[in-house]
Amino acid sequence: MEASEPKFSVAIDGPSGAGKSTLARAAAKELNFVYVDTGAIYRTAALYILRKGVEPGDSAAVAALLPEIGITMAYDGGGLQRMLLNGEDVTDLIRTQEISMTASAVSAYPAVRAFLLEMQRDMAKKYNVIMDGRDIGTVVLPDAAVKIFLTASSEARARRRWLELEQRGTPKDFDVLLRETRERDENDMNRAAAPLRPAEDAVVLDTTEINFQESLERIIEIIRERTGL
Repeated sequence: MEASEPKFSVAIDGPSGAGKSTLARAAAKELNFVYVDTGAIYRTAALYILRKGVEPGDSAAVAALLPEIGITMAYDGGGLQRMLLNGEDVTDLIRTQEISMTASAVSAYPAVRAFLLEMQRDMAKKYNVIMDGRDIGTVVLPDAAVKIFLTASSEARARRRWLELEQRGTPKDFDVLLRETRERDENDMNRAAAPLRPAEDAVVLDTTEINFQESLERIIEIIRERTGL
C-alpha cells in the first residue's frame, strides 16, 4: 500500500470477548487494510510491569516504569501483528488472563494512555487501518471514517472464551470466566480515563445471536457503506 494514497481509518470498540480482534483482523484482510490490535499494545506494557514485580494498582510505580518500555509492532508474512517488547517477540506471551486483567487495570491510568497514544495514531497516519480497542472511536481516532461498537452479552462472551480454552486444552470453569468478564466490563466502563462507551456516531453491532461469518459480513458492509470502497 502506497503511503501517498488517501487514508481510511476504521475504529472498532467494545467490551472484552466481543470478538473485536478476530473480526477486525479478518475484515482488514478482506479489505487489504493494516490491522492494529491496540489491546496487544497494552498487554505488552502489562507484561513488562508484571515482570518488574510492580503492583498494577500502584499508579505512581507503573508510571515510573514507562520510560523503560520499548514497544514496537511488526507484521509477519501472513500479515499478522507481532508485538516486540524491548526487541523481544512477546506475541504469544501476552494472551493469559493475568495479562488481560493487568492490562485492564493499567490502561485506566492517564499516564499509560498518553504514553501509548501517539504510537496508535501514527499507524493511522501512514496506512488504511482497522484498529480495535476500548476507546478508538472516542479518543484515539475521533475522526475515523467508520466507527463500530461491537458487543455481546456477558454470558455469550464468557461462553466463547470457555469454548476457546476448551479447544486449546486449557479449560477453565465457566462461572469463573463469567465473573472475570463482568469484572473487566466494570473496570473498563467506570475508569476515569477514556471509559468504554460507544462513540456518538458509532454503529452498534450486537453479535450475541449471530455467528462469526454473519458478524464479519455486517462489519464489511458497514465499512463499504461509509467509505465507498
